Amino acid sequence: MNRTTLSLIAAATALAAVTGFAAVSAPDGADTTATTKTPARLPVERSSLLCPAPSTSELAETAYTSFTPAGADGSGTGGTAELAPSVAPLDDAAAADDEKKDDKDEEKDGEETGDTAGGDGAKEPAADGADTKAKPFLALREPGKPVSGTMNTSDAPALVGTATGRLAPGWTTQQTTTITGGEGRGLFGTSCTPPDTDFWFPGASTDEARQDYVHLTNPDDTAAVADVALYGKEGTLKSDTGEGIPVPARSSVPVLLSTLTGEAEPNVTVHVSTRTGRVGAVVNAADEKLGGDWLAASADPAPRVVLPGIPSDATSVRLVVFAPGEDDAELKVRLAGESGTIVPASAAETLNVKSGMTASLDLGDVTKGEAGSVLLGPAEGAGETPVVAALRVVRGKGTDQEVAFIPATGPVTERATAADNRAKGSTLSLAAPDGTGKVKVTASAGSGGGEQVVKTYTVKGGTTQAVSPPVPQGLKGSYALTVEPESGGPVHAARTLALTQDGVPMFTVQTLPDDRGMVSVPATKEDLSVLK
Repeated sequence: MNRTTLSLIAAATALAAVTGFAAVSAPDGADTTATTKTPARLPVERSSLLCPAPSTSELAETAYTSFTPAGADGSGTGGTAELAPSVAPLDDAAAADDEKKDDKDEEKDGEETGDTAGGDGAKEPAADGADTKAKPFLALREPGKPVSGTMNTSDAPALVGTATGRLAPGWTTQQTTTITGGEGRGLFGTSCTPPDTDFWFPGASTDEARQDYVHLTNPDDTAAVADVALYGKEGTLKSDTGEGIPVPARSSVPVLLSTLTGEAEPNVTVHVSTRTGRVGAVVNAADEKLGGDWLAASADPAPRVVLPGIPSDATSVRLVVFAPGEDDAELKVRLAGESGTIVPASAAETLNVKSGMTASLDLGDVTKGEAGSVLLGPAEGAGETPVVAALRVVRGKGTDQEVAFIPATGPVTERATAADNRAKGSTLSLAAPDGTGKVKVTASAGSGGGEQVVKTYTVKGGTTQAVSPPVPQGLKGSYALTVEPESGGPVHAARTLALTQDGVPMFTVQTLPDDRGMVSVPATKEDLSVLK
């Protein structure tokens, strides 16, 4: 037996021992009574969020709200949840200068006050060699009460955040930017996203009237490499620069979609994937006439998708669908309104989506004064072909129009949260595509004060219910809304935040996918026979 064989046996033995230890370890206080047939549901112990750079406009005002639901933890009293600027490590000289600046700033600022934990902008602290990280901008200290902060500069950076311990399960952060003038005016809202390796964005554009950027943010200490592919109505759009885009460690890179191809198309699907590493990805879409908003990634491809949260006063709705697989999709388009599900008059009998091509359907003012949700599924006799989808929604008329985007989203299986809500302007949309479902909605304490309020809603099967959500008693600041299913069929949720500015009905819509704060951990037992 040679040395290589002995080394392999030793490595396998060590790996088996380590694997056995990791499998049977659980957080303090966790329920470990699961059997091999029923994996235990345990809270995550660590989660990450990435917020894109908000805007380069001098008129931009950005608010951040960070929140972890109360009662979501199962791992004691420890934990942190912090967001910091996404910046590469400083060299020694820059670090020394920043250390001096920070010392002076701390003397001026004194203790943190109010509901902010970082103030306007965030400066980088002293460096410790190559491991230097930026000073936290926003720090959450306890579950059940949000914290908020603002950045009102045109060079506000992307943010990278990590939560641990009891603050990790369900940790959510909302980024809301108000731009009062210019071509990009509007209310831009997005839920900060966890890093991943694959994203689909139907609803983007390379049209001359649009300026769409995909923001790629790398949270890790090593560089990532991403590919950005574009698909139009005839298939792949030719691009010589969309492959192998480097995203440096702890940095964010905005990529203007129109620079990746010479083809101008109004409806484009963007596919972001990574060759190495992982990134957070979201599209900033700005229309020269309609304002703009963030376009979040669609839910994973599925043969049936739900797009909840169309406002009752929508004046124009456009559906954009893409079939990423090898098969075409033949889809039936339905609208779930307040009183039931119908096939819109503006929709064809079926929508055909060719494999690898982007299809669109203009639904006009499809809701007719009722809030609604679009339901997509296989047409009668058609196959179960997975698709991704999004809606472009417009409110207002003439020069006073504003746009927002609604990607397909999955049901709330255990819990979902919208972090930034105000005393006025929030609407919660709940869609039950199949059977009747009942959900519990918790309005948290405010970032500056107030007491939480809980209310339950029953959503009849095949309908969408749009409600003014509960508001905390004695609210000061912003607050979070948490949705939890209680009984019945699946419920899909979205939150609309509206703000009228100079006659323009600004708004933004965030879908509420499950927060993935709980994970299944199979029960195991030691088996020393693997060491024989």
